[in-house]
Amino acid sequence: MPTAGDHAPRVALHLLGGFQLLHDGVPVVVPRGLQRVIALIGLRPGATRSHLAGLLWPENPEERALSSLRTALWRLRQDPCCPLRTDGDTVRLGPTVHLDTDELVEAAARVREGAVPRGVTGAGRHDLLPGWYDDWVLLERERLRQLRLHMLEELAGNHLVAGRHGEALEAALEAMAAEPLRETPHRLVVRIHLAEGNAFEAVHSFYVYRDLLLRELRLEPSPAMTALLDDTLAPIRRASRPEPPRRPGGRTTAAAPRGPAPKPRGATTPPPSIPRGTP
Repeated sequence: MPTAGDHAPRVALHLLGGFQLLHDGVPVVVPRGLQRVIALIGLRPGATRSHLAGLLWPENPEERALSSLRTALWRLRQDPCCPLRTDGDTVRLGPTVHLDTDELVEAAARVREGAVPRGVTGAGRHDLLPGWYDDWVLLERERLRQLRLHMLEELAGNHLVAGRHGEALEAALEAMAAEPLRETPHRLVVRIHLAEGNAFEAVHSFYVYRDLLLRELRLEPSPAMTALLDDTLAPIRRASRPEPPRRPGGRTTAAAPRGPAPKPRGATTPPPSIPRGTP
């Protein structure tokens, strides 16, 4: 345990891509039971003891869950692999602990303000605690996933408005890789290609996504995405229409009707008449 005169180690807690605790860059072995306690305290800073106990041991009565939490906190204080701070009935990580999920949250907040943080496209690339299936983990995992997707899409949109097409495409493709069936990043890619004047790339990107959506979900792209290419595809649609036949004078003639005219609903065909005198 460090004394008052010792340098407090910088503690890094990684939860994206798996649990890892580092002291000045050196990995620390933490039992799985304590990993759950540390991870939850990091994700729910300032949570009350009863709230933490209910999430960690939901199947136990409240008193038993609180007793298990007290034991876990005592073990963490005996061997302070991850410094904690208690304030009355609340528990949080110590100020020397750096949490990787905080980087994602801070980057998303800066993007919303219009900033372009360096290396933001790689932030939060890995899922939260893969292989963990506690209810609170699943909830936080989806929250962070959606936060990152919206951050990347907003970043791509900001770059597009500013005319930084390369950076916009990078952010949109990063969002597309995170969720291939999500339409918003595909729509952004089409918009970026159109802004650059790359009609072929825009049409190609549209049909790649359309084929993927039909194959996986049997759905069509939304009208909003289809409308992006209306002007681009209009000349192609006009050119692919069959031209009506022309008269010798150069005038077009009405196309001959194909087959008999449709009968009105409910009409019947009269039987053929038989000439009189026929035996």
